[in-house]
This record gives sequence, C-alpha cells and structure tokens, in this order.
Amino acid sequence: MEHFKFSKSSEDNLKGVHPDLCIIMRKALALSPVDFGISEGLRNKKRQLELVAKGRSLTNNSRHITGHAVDIFALPNNAISWEFKYYQAIANIVSELSKTLSIEIEWGGKWDDLNDGTHFELSRKDYP
Repeated sequence: MEHFKFSKSSEDNLKGVHPDLCIIMRKALALSPVDFGISEGLRNKKRQLELVAKGRSLTNNSRHITGHAVDIFALPNNAISWEFKYYQAIANIVSELSKTLSIEIEWGGKWDDLNDGTHFELSRKDYP
C-alpha cells in the first residue's frame, strides 16, 4: 500500500494549527487509501467573514481562527475530487486515530446544518 505524504503547500497550511490536529492529519494521510491535502488551516477573521458572506461557512466563530480546524481536498488518481465517498474514507481513518490517540475530532460530514465533508476540527469540549 502506498504511503502518502503532504506536499509543501499542505505542510505550509498546517502552520499555526494545533499540534494534536496536525498529528492526526499526518497519521491519517499515511494510513489513508486516498491521497489528500490541506487546503486551509489557520484563518484570520477577515477571511472568515468573507466565507460567511459567500455562504461557505455558517459562523463568524470558526475553529479555523484559533487553529483548531483544517479543511482538506481528496486527490484520488492525482486529481481533486469532491465526491463524498473519498471524504468518508478519510473520515473513517481519522475517527479510528481519534479513538486510538484519545484526541477527539469532529468531522463536518456528520453535521446536520451544513454537510462539510472537507472539515475536521478538535472538539470544543476537550480543546476550548
């Protein structure tokens, strides 16, 4: 099985992200059947307000602002895909690692108000 590694741009997008979330995402990539990258990690408030205005986020209080969230993009066959099945496969690995490493992660693909399969964040309960 191929072991994937993040590109320089994905690693750059992890700068400022909480170390526990970085650990989970790097281990998930190494174990994932689907290559993926980090499209966004730490985000400033101005960027967050732009995303809310565009309807791409529902909150001004995003976990991205504090470095507690990342967004990913799946790269099956070396091309970006937004097919949910790839994000589900990645989320399954993240979930297993979350249990194994006792680092509680929430996946946006399970949310009711916005199905955001690209989004992973540390739980507010454990990481206020």
